[in-house]
Amino acid sequence: MRAEFRFSLLLAMFALVGCGKPAEGPGGPQAAPVGVVPAVMRPVREIEEFTGRLEAVESVDVRPRIGGTIDKVHFRDGAMVRAGDMLFSIDPRPYQAEVARAESQVASASSQGDLAKSELVRAQKLLEAKAVSRQEYDQLTSGAKTSDASLLASQAALRIARLNVEYTKVTAPISGRISRANITAGNLVDDKTVLTSIVAVQKVYAYFDASERTFLSGRMADKGSVVVRMGLANETGFPHTGTIDFVDNRLNTSTGSIRVRAVFDNAKGTFVPGLFARVVVTSGAPTDMVLIPDRAIGTDQTKKFVYVVGADNNPEYRVVQPGALQDGMRVIDSGVKAGELVVVDGLQRVRPGMPVAPEKLPVDERGLPKPAAPPGAPAAPAAAASAASAA
Repeated sequence: MRAEFRFSLLLAMFALVGCGKPAEGPGGPQAAPVGVVPAVMRPVREIEEFTGRLEAVESVDVRPRIGGTIDKVHFRDGAMVRAGDMLFSIDPRPYQAEVARAESQVASASSQGDLAKSELVRAQKLLEAKAVSRQEYDQLTSGAKTSDASLLASQAALRIARLNVEYTKVTAPISGRISRANITAGNLVDDKTVLTSIVAVQKVYAYFDASERTFLSGRMADKGSVVVRMGLANETGFPHTGTIDFVDNRLNTSTGSIRVRAVFDNAKGTFVPGLFARVVVTSGAPTDMVLIPDRAIGTDQTKKFVYVVGADNNPEYRVVQPGALQDGMRVIDSGVKAGELVVVDGLQRVRPGMPVAPEKLPVDERGLPKPAAPPGAPAAPAAAASAASAA
């Protein structure tokens, strides 16, 4: 009885072990089903998309050139101003008093200079008659020159005093949109106080970092003729057109990119400095390039790869150099040839060295796999055809 129990237990253990084995076909493990599509070649313009920020072409922090008390603010916050428009007025009375004092000093120096010149003329006649000594004549000559120098100094002080009176009127240095008034009437300011700021709005810059590959391609070489397109965060596509007008003189070694600037017209005032921008740079003439669906590309640490299925149904691991993305199709600079079948569905089931069961998927005019038909959809045309034949 005990021996029969042990035999039954062994049979049960063997049965459990047998249930845990994977089912194998006559020739070994079953091939994993995958969806494949052919790589296509067609003429395309190479496109690269970047992100950046908008900045003003001109931006000024408005500061007074002199200190004093703000008398009045002459603009409305956020308004458009033109160069020369009055923005702030500072109490001019202390500077007007300085002008009056400087004018009196000029008059005094001028009078003293006239007297010194008259005495020098008389001394010269007396020197010819040997009525004065040479020493006295030299002293009068020096006195006349000193009077002239004093007159020049007082005239310079007068010009400075008059300039300070003009500086009591703080005007806009550039045309553009003004910010709010940081200082209101009645406050005491000096030449370090920021009263407000102005940004030019007729044009706007878009700064972005281009890749080293883009820079080496030479597309940034002809500044002023390279056309770029831009779209804002709330816009579809890239409706705004501009040109590149600046490329930095060095590459950022930490990011492998170079700073580029494009200029866009902003006559309507649509753009505001600081906005996020999407920028697209397009090559000039179209060239023949190999394209595959973007979802066929996998990432292996720092490498990009695809699986190419040959005639023997064995997947081949290929490292690729991807380019720009165009309507869901990725440009491939190297690694895949036109017509080769790449895996787009079931990529996670592919194992190197193990054969797969490829299914060639239908593609659209771009080369992208068509979406699978919903369940029951293919049966409808068949039912219609049978009904027509019966009729």
